[in-house]
Amino acid sequence: MSPTSGMVATADEAFQGPNLNVTLTCPECKIYPPDLIERFSEGDIVCGSCGLVLSDRVVDTRSEWRTFSNDDQNGDDPSRVGDAGNPLLDTEDLSTMISYAPDNGRAGKELNRAQSKSIVDKKDNALAAAYAKISQMCDGYQLPKIVQDSAKEVYKMVYDERPLRGKSQESIMAAAIFIGCRKAKVARSFKEIWALTNVPRKEIGKVFKIIRQVMQDKNATDPNADMFNQDNIQTTQTSAEDLIRRFCSHLGLGTQVTNGAEYIARRCKEVGVLAGRSPTTIAATVIYMAALIFGAELAPSKISDKTGVSDGTIKTSYKVMYEEKDKLIDPYWIESGKVKLENIPKS
Repeated sequence: MSPTSGMVATADEAFQGPNLNVTLTCPECKIYPPDLIERFSEGDIVCGSCGLVLSDRVVDTRSEWRTFSNDDQNGDDPSRVGDAGNPLLDTEDLSTMISYAPDNGRAGKELNRAQSKSIVDKKDNALAAAYAKISQMCDGYQLPKIVQDSAKEVYKMVYDERPLRGKSQESIMAAAIFIGCRKAKVARSFKEIWALTNVPRKEIGKVFKIIRQVMQDKNATDPNADMFNQDNIQTTQTSAEDLIRRFCSHLGLGTQVTNGAEYIARRCKEVGVLAGRSPTTIAATVIYMAALIFGAELAPSKISDKTGVSDGTIKTSYKVMYEEKDKLIDPYWIESGKVKLENIPKS
């Protein structure tokens, strides 16, 4: 076959490619060149002049990532692809974990050891271990997840600060949990955090003051850099009213005694009775007085077991409250006949 005859045979074959002469136009306005808009959010092709939908179910063939390398990001190139970032860890890159099983032999063991000693992940590994311990502590005391998250963020924020050098990690965790409780408005006393973490109360108080000062300094430097500003954290001491409802629940007291104890606690704060005593002592004494007023049989020893306040402290504080009982008891209780002042015991 000659070269000429080969060319003729090829020209006679049917063309298999797309017809590039076909142009999609709007049948309504018939504007040329057509003003068509691809709306990927709805998956439609719409005429920009009359709004007629020409096609639906358009597949978005654009790239799945956006680059910002030309912006002033110090060479950083954040994109939409990759692993979800964890704000609690310093590095947000994909990482590799080499597991080890006895059947893998010596090579698998050596690879696992080398990977575990990686300098890149050492800081994140320490943070992850601390977060696991904080979660374990909070779960053991049935604290809500918002307290766990707040405690982890506080720990990450301050654990390597210079003022905390020399402090144990357990004390920093305990103070972070205490701050998380205050931020979430979940009242817990230093004594309860001590029972939870086995860190002495004085040590928790010292570390708490240091952390609060560090957070104040960070807020003064850059108010937008720290979400834990002083407006979001209860800076005052935990009040007795925050503890009463939980203590009454542990003691199995009814709604009447609980509401009465909260009212008496508010009156104690307004009148100034038991001023200077700890909130736990005030809460225990108020519960004891409310139980006596409404006729609930509740011994001081039982209150002591649940609150950690000794019997003698409860009885001594009750004597002080008894002298001011006219100012602490709601007049409606007396008018309705629920309470009689002469029936309230002196001790």
